[in-house]
Amino acid sequence: MDSDRQFTGKYESEGRAGAWLLDNFYKGVRSLLEPALASARSVFEIGCGAGYSTHRLSGWLPENVALVSSDLGASLVRKAAKMNPAVPVVQQSVYELGLADKAVDVLVMLEVLEHLEDPQRALAELRRVARRHVVVSTPREPIWRTLNFWRGKYVAASGTTRGHNQHCTSGALRREVAPHFDVVGMRQPLPWTILLLSPRP
Repeated sequence: MDSDRQFTGKYESEGRAGAWLLDNFYKGVRSLLEPALASARSVFEIGCGAGYSTHRLSGWLPENVALVSSDLGASLVRKAAKMNPAVPVVQQSVYELGLADKAVDVLVMLEVLEHLEDPQRALAELRRVARRHVVVSTPREPIWRTLNFWRGKYVAASGTTRGHNQHCTSGALRREVAPHFDVVGMRQPLPWTILLLSPRP
C-alpha cells in the first residue's frame, strides 16, 4: 500500500462530491490569501504533500511573488516537484524550517496541524519565520468525523482519520494559535476551518 495515500487520497479518489468540497475549500483559502499577497514578495508552503495544493497556489500568485514549497516526506517532495517543475520543493520539518527570522512574507500550512504531535512548537516556528501573514487550516470537528462515519470511512475509529493527532473545532483552533498569532480572518467551508493570521510581536 502506498504510504502517501493518507495525503493524496482526497485528491485522487473522492469523486464528484469530494472534488466539490475541495474546490470550496480552496476558494476559502484564496479569499483569505489574496489580501495578504497585496504587498508580498515571498510565499513558503509547509506540508505541500504530493503538490496538489502547490499547483493551486502557484496559479494564484502574481508573477513577482516567489513560491517555495516543502514537506517532510522524501517521496512526497519528489511527487510535488514532478507536478510543479517551476516551483522549488524542499524537504524540511515544520519544527525546523531552516529559514532566518522573518524571512518570508506569507506562510501557508494547509491540513498539517492536525497531524502534528506538538502543534505549539510548530506554531512558534511559523511565528519566527513569518514576516506578515500565515494561513493555516484544519478539519472542523466534530463535523469532519461525523461526515467520515456517514460515508463509511474509519467507522471502527468513530470517523477519526488515520494520522490525525489533533481534533479542532473552529474555536479550539483559534485558541491553539492565540499564543503566537492574531486572527485576521476566518473561513469555514464544509468541513474545514481556515485562518488568516498575523504574528504577534
